[in-house]
Amino acid sequence: MFMTKFVARRSVEIVITLFIIATLTFALFRLMPSDPVGLMVHPLWTPEMKQKQRELCPPQFCCFRQYTIFMKNMLRGEFGTSFYLQTDVYDLIKERLPPTILLFSSSTILSFSLGMYIGRIIAWRRGGKLEYGSTVVGMILYSVPTFWVGLMAIWIFSYRLDLFPIGGIKSVAVWGVPDAGVLAKALDIGHHLFLPLTVEVLLFFPGIMLMMKNVMLETLEEDYVITARAKGLPEKVVRDHHAARNVMLPMVTVFTLSLVFSFSGSIIVENVFNWPGLGAMFLGATIGYDYPIAQGAFIIMSAVLLIAILISEILYAYLDPRVRY
Repeated sequence: MFMTKFVARRSVEIVITLFIIATLTFALFRLMPSDPVGLMVHPLWTPEMKQKQRELCPPQFCCFRQYTIFMKNMLRGEFGTSFYLQTDVYDLIKERLPPTILLFSSSTILSFSLGMYIGRIIAWRRGGKLEYGSTVVGMILYSVPTFWVGLMAIWIFSYRLDLFPIGGIKSVAVWGVPDAGVLAKALDIGHHLFLPLTVEVLLFFPGIMLMMKNVMLETLEEDYVITARAKGLPEKVVRDHHAARNVMLPMVTVFTLSLVFSFSGSIIVENVFNWPGLGAMFLGATIGYDYPIAQGAFIIMSAVLLIAILISEILYAYLDPRVRY
């Protein structure tokens, strides 16, 4: 009963947050110094052709009227038409969203699984070479620029060794064959996914590992862990069933906060590896002043991120019933 109320309350708060984000997005894009009609026309058009295009456009409504139309269209999933591609933005988002979710969810799950596992091990074996080596390597990976690691990975593994594709998500040699099986297509996507996923995991798991180590070291000093050791319980039982389980609560909080950084990092990885996701489309549209695409992509990415945060908060409430009240 209490869990249902908690989920309902947090869902309403998420919807309100998305409403505020959409409102700020509407305001920011209209405060930018730009000429929407000028962006819609071809750069080689003459001034007479541009003026004719302006005359074909309807007169501008007041700001409140524009905001009302914008919110109604957003609720229906309508974000307008791209200035340059002359394609419905919703169709572009629908095409680009699955690759983003695939990369983002895979990297998040692997980063946290790997970071929490290694952090737990090095905290248990504190003071040894494993702890110092892992800490140094983790700090180096955590501070290296994402784009540089991506470019180096492409140069070494794609260009020099020719082990992975340079970019994209599909190969024409596989997807261009009419009778190609589902397994062959899935393996082809996995082949393209491996390099950007590996780079993103390598850059984001060190932060989780270091945080897990610090929290685990504090937990190992608690009385219940010392009592469990005094009872003669096996080391693995004390570590995994007494210490590690109680570390989950602060780590869920870290997970919620790091989702934002992970998602922003995915945008960089998508552009470096030419991954056809929503983040790459958003950055390209922003640089190219294609505001309908930038608005729609930003709102959808915000919605995906808010849903991920909601799931993590539900998990936190499940682990700690006190937050439900």
